[in-house]
Amino acid sequence: METARRAHYQVTFVVLALGVGAFALLQSLVMPVLPTIQESLGTSQTDVTWVLTAYLLSASIFTPIMGRLGDMHGKKRLFVIALVALGVGSLLAALATSLSVMIVARAIQGIGGGVLPLAFGIIRDEFPGEKVPGAVGIIAALTAVGAGLGIVFAGPIVDVLSYHWLFWIPLVMIAIGAAAAYFLIPESQNRNEGKVNWATALLLSGWLVALLLAVSQAPSWGWGSPKVLGLLVAAVIILVTWVVAETRSANPLIDMKMMRIRTVWAANLVALLMGVGMYANFGFLPQFLQTPTSAGYGFGASVTRSGLMLLPMTVGMFLLGLASGPLAARFGSKNVLFAGSLIGAVGYFMLAFLHDYEIDIYIAMAIIGIGFGVAFSAMSNVVVAAVSPAQTGVASGMNANIRTIGGSLGAAFMASVISIGAAPSGLPKESGYTNGFVMLGIAVALAAFAALFIPAIARNRDSRLEDPAELAHGELALVAGGTVVGDESE
Repeated sequence: METARRAHYQVTFVVLALGVGAFALLQSLVMPVLPTIQESLGTSQTDVTWVLTAYLLSASIFTPIMGRLGDMHGKKRLFVIALVALGVGSLLAALATSLSVMIVARAIQGIGGGVLPLAFGIIRDEFPGEKVPGAVGIIAALTAVGAGLGIVFAGPIVDVLSYHWLFWIPLVMIAIGAAAAYFLIPESQNRNEGKVNWATALLLSGWLVALLLAVSQAPSWGWGSPKVLGLLVAAVIILVTWVVAETRSANPLIDMKMMRIRTVWAANLVALLMGVGMYANFGFLPQFLQTPTSAGYGFGASVTRSGLMLLPMTVGMFLLGLASGPLAARFGSKNVLFAGSLIGAVGYFMLAFLHDYEIDIYIAMAIIGIGFGVAFSAMSNVVVAAVSPAQTGVASGMNANIRTIGGSLGAAFMASVISIGAAPSGLPKESGYTNGFVMLGIAVALAAFAALFIPAIARNRDSRLEDPAELAHGELALVAGGTVVGDESE
């Protein structure tokens, strides 16, 4: 039975890729067309940003929870549930005629954020050991590639059809993916006994909501406003309370022992800084490209053309994501992560100082895509290799979650930087974008520095592949024989 189950891991991979790809598309499809949605729903520029904020908050809350539930009750089952939630949210968004309904729909879609950690867990459980790094790398790259394709496809879809099709098209993918997952993906036998500690889940939700709401609204409310400062203070207080509660709990949602593993916390730091660089780029580079040339910079590009100018980044991420497995096998995931981060930083610095001609943009985007494609894939492999199979879902879920937090911080900082000293026309000055791209380059360069704290992963002497069961410096000894829920004899 086990042999039959593993013989079809290629089919499992295709189904996982379809589900993760649909989620990744929905991350970014609406970004370039928010003005269109604003006009259609008759709302304000400030209020329409909740279409992004609601999705972000929901995904941040549910990603680790869905990963934890998958570790307990079956990763396939929760993967299907996550896709169903994503589909329901997409259907509601496609039919929405008011902002309130659209916001509810996007919040439901956020539950689908669990597909990423669940996919990593399924790969860890079902694939032959030598196939795990390559498969994890490609799925991780798909999250970035899908987000990039969302920027590229948004303009043509709206031009030819309408913004409603930004949700109808992914819904078709989701429906196929959910049905295929239900019938084709085998259920994992690796389970964690225990239950979800809903008190700590509530605390996790509390500090995430306070933090992400503060940073997402800071550009419009002002970083020094009482509301933003109050939310930031509340986030810190609730975060400390959450850590203490998780540490003392016999049944934690997130095992703090696992989070203290050097490999895990270093990879999470890399995720935070890479998130700053990637998602701010998706949000603000199209805006830069669409700026009228009368401003002294920009290209006056349409939504469609600006999306196409980002295509080299998407292609770079995809191709290098495919190559991540062989690269990790040859050079080691830590070294690949370090190199990818440095390459991405070079691309941002080039974008900051060389952006007068379209060819400059294409080259910079290709460099950034190469760097991010390698780095995202290697980072996911590092996390998967650092924990036991039973912890894969929650560990990779928190890594994805921290990357999302980084994206929120990056977008908020970028908005604040480019708005400093706006021109009389209301458009940002070119120096604002230059400083913003430099900031993103520094963040990604710091991610490369953080990667140096990751211990080398031991290699199998015969295959020369990295061995997920054993890390140099003995970090896994901290959780050897344990589970993510702590002491099962609660």
